[in-house]
Amino acid sequence: MTRQIDILVSGGGIAGLSAAAAFGARGFSVLCVDPAPPVTVMEDAGADLRSTAFLQPARALLDEAGLWARLAPNATPLQIMRIVEAGRGAPVTRDFDAADLGPLPFGWNLPNWLLRREMAARIAQMARVEFRAGTGFAGITTREDRALVRLSDGECVAAKLVVAADGRSSPVREACGIGVRTRRYGQKALAFAVTHERPHDNVSTEVHRSGGPFTLVPLPDHEGRPSSAVIWMEPGREAARLAALPVSDFDIEATARSERVLGRLHLVTGRQAWPIIMQTARALTARRVALVAEAAHVMPPIGAQGLNTSLADIACLADLAAARPEALGDAAMLDAYASRRAGDIALREHGIDALNRLAMAGGPLAQGLRGLGLSVMHDLPALRRGLMRLGLGAGR
Repeated sequence: MTRQIDILVSGGGIAGLSAAAAFGARGFSVLCVDPAPPVTVMEDAGADLRSTAFLQPARALLDEAGLWARLAPNATPLQIMRIVEAGRGAPVTRDFDAADLGPLPFGWNLPNWLLRREMAARIAQMARVEFRAGTGFAGITTREDRALVRLSDGECVAAKLVVAADGRSSPVREACGIGVRTRRYGQKALAFAVTHERPHDNVSTEVHRSGGPFTLVPLPDHEGRPSSAVIWMEPGREAARLAALPVSDFDIEATARSERVLGRLHLVTGRQAWPIIMQTARALTARRVALVAEAAHVMPPIGAQGLNTSLADIACLADLAAARPEALGDAAMLDAYASRRAGDIALREHGIDALNRLAMAGGPLAQGLRGLGLSVMHDLPALRRGLMRLGLGAGR
């Protein structure tokens, strides 16, 4: 017999698990599936070595979903965003302090492998939510009142709403015939974690020179030493060279690229590389289907906008579902979701695209423009606060 549920979430990454917990906390029955079991130990093969900075607005969603209580003990506050323009001459450095906006930090940083561990543990406690790792989406047939979803283990479920949180190559999106627009930058990002000589003091530091930013994001201490997660963006060939270096040589190059803002760096994890693209789904919905997170939009990892935009998708969809649970997944609900999210997604994509192109540029003109722009953005208080609010998701 076909199993009847309210919501099928395809994808068991951070976005998918967040969605499953958020909908479950609002009383819906949820099945979340993912073909690969989560890797929840940093040293294990396949562990996601990136980190996620949850900005202030994301905390409300995590709190309501019962996730924040599990995450908070492992979260490192992000109090100051420091930007360094190091391309030419003396570096230009400016600090953007969350205290300008209120008592809370900009956000909180956690390793992705730990996030998946804690989110899966929370879902295991929820009576109406099931996370089935090792089972994936296999096909879909939609009706006016439900979607019939075939799973890779042979089961068929009937769901009022299917949430596609299954990544940039989303099987659900493809099954629905929704195309994408893709912009390639010729860059790759290296993700890894380091220890360093000086404490980070809850400061996230973004160093610009050329090729893309080098970003250090605070983590808890590692074996008694200060530690940070790093995203290092470079042209693809250079990123491949760096990824293949012996650890001792890599430490030297990473320390030099960081402008020694935290002293000498030492690699303490593996290195992962992935291509940097901007990708946008041509539609956010299909009949009985909503796209969220990277199934809907992929952005370069600048300003912690990617996953926080994804969580804004989930919060919007969950609020619409809770407002009219009897109409879960109907055309009016999905139209409202697409209408509310399209403008915010487009705004963030345009902003991140412009920032990334400027960060990639070399030469004295581009470096001078970055330094001048950084000084203007910081040194005019009203502009500085407005940009910080925009980055957090307030004041569109």
